[in-house]
Amino acid sequence: MSKKNILIVEDEESIRNMVKFSFFNSKFVLKEAEGIKQARKKLAAKKPDLILLDWMLPDGNGINFAKELRATKKTSKIPIIMLTAKSEENDKIQGLDAGADDYIVKPFSTKELIARIKAILRHSDKAKDEVIKVGDLILNVESHRVFYSGKKIKLGPLEYKLLVHFMTHANRIYSRSQLLNKVWDDGQNHGERTVDVHITRLRKALESFNQDSLIQTIRGSGYKFSLEK
Repeated sequence: MSKKNILIVEDEESIRNMVKFSFFNSKFVLKEAEGIKQARKKLAAKKPDLILLDWMLPDGNGINFAKELRATKKTSKIPIIMLTAKSEENDKIQGLDAGADDYIVKPFSTKELIARIKAILRHSDKAKDEVIKVGDLILNVESHRVFYSGKKIKLGPLEYKLLVHFMTHANRIYSRSQLLNKVWDDGQNHGERTVDVHITRLRKALESFNQDSLIQTIRGSGYKFSLEK
């Protein structure tokens, strides 16, 4: 099995060296960029399997760069892990909404970092051709696209993950804490408000197709995905 290429976009040499050392004898090859300009050159030369992205960079903002990557066809599907000292819940939500697949706060354990990378790459590699269908709602796992009656529904990364979970576990009630464990599953201490924020965004996306009622609030229990009213 060929080694996975990981691009780290980080201006602190000590952190790059720490990650490089942790990859010794691993199945990962680390490519380094000190900033966004250098990262663009690395991406043009070879598309990595995953990007480790710092928030604060000398030549720009990691959040804006994540949005740029998601908006560019060539890089839109590359998994992104944000590496940052920003630890507030709103910062995490901002990072995830920008397109990051995961969010790790500095200082971090290299063992945890490797475990997160492996988990994301497993998810990225599996079920390449899987299509999930519930009624007229179709989710293509390979392309990360969702359609209703042939029309594309635009979703953020977390809303997409929530919908995948709901569509594969229809008619079951999940509490906010269960959804945090099932969908986020990143070891971070997210508040339950995080779930409500992304549920609201998912409903808003489905509302344009009159499908927001698929996500049902079960008072005192949590949420359920169901075709039944």
